[in-house]
Amino acid sequence: MATRLHPRVVVVTRATEYELLLSRHGTRDQARFFLKTRGQSIEAAEERHRAQERALQAVSSAIPAAWRRSRVGRSDLDRFLFEPEDVVAVVGQDGLVANVAKYLDGQPVVGVDPLPGQNPGVLVRHAPAAAADLLRRVAAGRARVEERSMVEATLDDGLGLRALNEVFLGHCSHQSARYRIRRGDREERQSSSGLIVATGTGATGWALSIHRERGGGWRLPTPGDPRLAYFVREAWPSPATGTDLTEGLLGPTDALEVTSEMGEGGVIFGDGIEADRVEFPWGARATLRVAEGRLRLVVG
Repeated sequence: MATRLHPRVVVVTRATEYELLLSRHGTRDQARFFLKTRGQSIEAAEERHRAQERALQAVSSAIPAAWRRSRVGRSDLDRFLFEPEDVVAVVGQDGLVANVAKYLDGQPVVGVDPLPGQNPGVLVRHAPAAAADLLRRVAAGRARVEERSMVEATLDDGLGLRALNEVFLGHCSHQSARYRIRRGDREERQSSSGLIVATGTGATGWALSIHRERGGGWRLPTPGDPRLAYFVREAWPSPATGTDLTEGLLGPTDALEVTSEMGEGGVIFGDGIEADRVEFPWGARATLRVAEGRLRLVVG
């Protein structure tokens, strides 16, 4: 009879501002001098770094001794192999949960906030001191989990990506993005600053800003809502390009098709991470819809 393995807790983190300063300037004194010449202080960055370290220590101590454990930084997520039975503990800002979500396949995520009161706490809802109880509840199947919809972009060559907040499609620079957009039986050639397709989670960020600026008379989806909102940014009217298909909702079975007319520089990326982008050259067709998988966020 096979022996059931203890759970593995994967702690996900990212470099702090202080660590990035040291990496860039070599020593604390050099980093401090750099900031001082610009009227800034290194002490605030040091305190945030210490808070992050305390939170990581609290989470590490909360993992039972018999359990397996691993730790991965944000920059290594695309090379890390998550196991089906993993419990993922994200220690950092809300955006770090979005960064890891696209690499998961149903593993529960415990978001730990090292700086309560300084982060929005939408996705990192828990204090470090709560980690021990939460991990045991997750392992026992007694934790309350909230499922959040994701968005996926699939190219006609089979490549694609998923995102928790939004997918951006456009040009990698400030040049105009040129493409054909199709929703159902409506199609339009456009020149714009690109477009985003956002989930209910993303509707609290970038999509919300666009929606407010336009004074939209329709409601954005909520985090658990299996719908998406799309917005074309600064569509340009011309004899060859239109501005009619610039925003709307996509239902669970709807799709938005975009065909690139960019000779070079066309890209698709998710949640603001350009390093994980997919190239979108002339003639490539992308289909954007609600992703099949969902983020399973532990909420209590």
